Amino acid sequence: MLPTYLSHLPLPPADALALSAELQQQIRSEIAASGGWISFARYMELALYSPGAGYYSAGSTKLGPGGDFVTAPEISPLFGRSVARQIGQLMETGVRTIIEVGAGSGALATDLLQSLSALDRLPEHYQILEVSADFRERQRERIASAVPNAIGRVQWLETLPHSTDAILIANEVLDAMPAHVIRTRSGGHIDELGVGEDANGEAFERIFRPAGAPLLAAARALDLPDDYETEINLASRAFVKSFARRIARGALLFFDYGFPRAEYYHPQRSRGTLMCHYRQQVHTDPFVLPGLQDITAHVDFTAVADAGVEAGHRVLGYTAQAQFLINCGITDLLAETPANDARAYAPVASAAHKLLSPAEMGELFKVIALGRGIDVPLIGFTRGDRTHTL
Repeated sequence: MLPTYLSHLPLPPADALALSAELQQQIRSEIAASGGWISFARYMELALYSPGAGYYSAGSTKLGPGGDFVTAPEISPLFGRSVARQIGQLMETGVRTIIEVGAGSGALATDLLQSLSALDRLPEHYQILEVSADFRERQRERIASAVPNAIGRVQWLETLPHSTDAILIANEVLDAMPAHVIRTRSGGHIDELGVGEDANGEAFERIFRPAGAPLLAAARALDLPDDYETEINLASRAFVKSFARRIARGALLFFDYGFPRAEYYHPQRSRGTLMCHYRQQVHTDPFVLPGLQDITAHVDFTAVADAGVEAGHRVLGYTAQAQFLINCGITDLLAETPANDARAYAPVASAAHKLLSPAEMGELFKVIALGRGIDVPLIGFTRGDRTHTL
């Protein structure tokens, strides 16, 4: 049963509840084997990625109106068509491989390949790195149906090549990486949030312990005030650094919701950014329905930039999603739908509004580009570049 304060959420069907119960038992077993405590980052990893039972490993519908949340590519093909213009410019530098990380339903891959085909700029290879077998099959079917002339160029990878020239794109990937949660106390003490069980062994509970290295060093570097709780995502930093090192020449484009460090760790944001998504509802309890809801934290884009620079890349641009899409010509693409045909134009304009409006995705979502061996100014950042805020 759901707790009273979340009684507005729809109750999952019996088979989903059984899967969640199986995952909860796995988590309890690991807690017991670890002496009664695991880090929140480990809990989040199990809840999202445990084989066969984690949120991204099971087969439930996650994206789109019938799922738990909607991403930009599901909102409108305008997103992918605009991004394709930036990728097309990057391909003019001679980089002919595209790598998409976490391709989800395959919507973005489909829109990119259709647009690049129309521009006569199909890549030599479109490689997808996807942890979910269920998603891989959906992607294959969608791309083969929508872009049959390009399916032969699509490959699914288990890991990235050790060294490659490529354009890597990741939409809403970093926010789903397991995050550590820390709390500051007076006297300079810093604790890490972990997960244990209550006295009856019936529910998970929050338990803080003194933070250890390297989390402690990362937290102290932020110089946070007392009584401050927030996330530090060491996994996303390692991910960006590792992938940047493997891109010998090319660019990495990350789309996600988040802030530069000064905004992320603002004194007024004293309880962090952790969120859960279930059936288009947002709440803050990660211990409800493990395996059946998404758990995310906003992205520290300064940490992303630092990780890229440490791997030998430079920041090619950083801006809000709305500004990036406008720079890439989304308004020109919107104008291709006749405004005098209200029935055709209204839904397209409504979708564009969601992508661009500061009250929707336009401002909260950001785009950062890291690159090596790319000397041309990128069209997505010609106006409104905020690199100086990182």
